[in-house]
Amino acid sequence: MRHNILGRSLSRDSSHRKALYRNLVTALLKNEKIVTTEAKAKEIRPMAEKMITLGKKSGLSSYRQAMAFITDKTVTAKIFSDLGPRYKERTGGYTRITKLEPRLGDNAPMVQLELVK
Repeated sequence: MRHNILGRSLSRDSSHRKALYRNLVTALLKNEKIVTTEAKAKEIRPMAEKMITLGKKSGLSSYRQAMAFITDKTVTAKIFSDLGPRYKERTGGYTRITKLEPRLGDNAPMVQLELVK
């Protein structure tokens, strides 16, 4: 039984999983929309929302925390210049998950994860 075990392993070791999460969150914040599997989308959703919340705070400490997770400096700049002010009045729920057709190769449930306008 999986008592008190949080998160999904996604058949990866911890360093590979962390790199996957960082890359997916960076891609989501850069393009504002990605298509991925349902399990991956549900895992990165809280991380992406935390990055946008850091952008709303707009301090040096918040900037450094975002830089430690986001892999691209231009995306970090976008968080603090564009996304933070865009969601200033919103208290949460910056992302939306929309279900799509299953993937043809392995029938994995696919979703579109996007930022709410």
